[in-house]
Amino acid sequence: MRRIDTILSGVCVLEPIVHGDSRGYFMETYNRRVFQDLGITCNFVQDNFSRSGRGVLRGLHYQIHHAQAKLVRVTAGEVFDVAVDVRRGSPTFGRWVGETLSAENRRMFFIPAGFAHGFYVLSDIAEFAYKCSDYYSPADERGIIWNDPDVAIRWPGQVTAPLLSARDAKFGPLAAARPEDLFIIQ
Repeated sequence: MRRIDTILSGVCVLEPIVHGDSRGYFMETYNRRVFQDLGITCNFVQDNFSRSGRGVLRGLHYQIHHAQAKLVRVTAGEVFDVAVDVRRGSPTFGRWVGETLSAENRRMFFIPAGFAHGFYVLSDIAEFAYKCSDYYSPADERGIIWNDPDVAIRWPGQVTAPLLSARDAKFGPLAAARPEDLFIIQ
């Protein structure tokens, strides 16, 4: 497995080793020892899976007290996946990084706790799998709006009216987040 660091400290792209032949291919998507050697030491406790259609945008989500690191990948289709630094005091606070993940490129994206996460579906259908380092806690869930002008995510294409959940549509900009709803770097 190869780790590719991004401009946001701790956020990285992972490229698995793929063994293929005329029958298809095999790849290891998680191995605790390999991940520890790559510097990813969190303990994953929950796996999630979603299926979405073209134009769906999920996010940008994070949990404040039960913070979740996430290891995400696409098993069918293609998405543009995004992480936003929501750690007050971080030199990259409010900055984002994005990566195209697809069943074809087999890349994975690791997002540590302290980052908001979301994705936009580029294909007709996308199946999305992710591991989380803490359990889902609805009371601790927070978010920022997908088109926050200060964060200024450059979504691919001309995204103007993505398909959002009612909850995601109600999120405000990062600048409006209460201090207690953000992580603090000491």
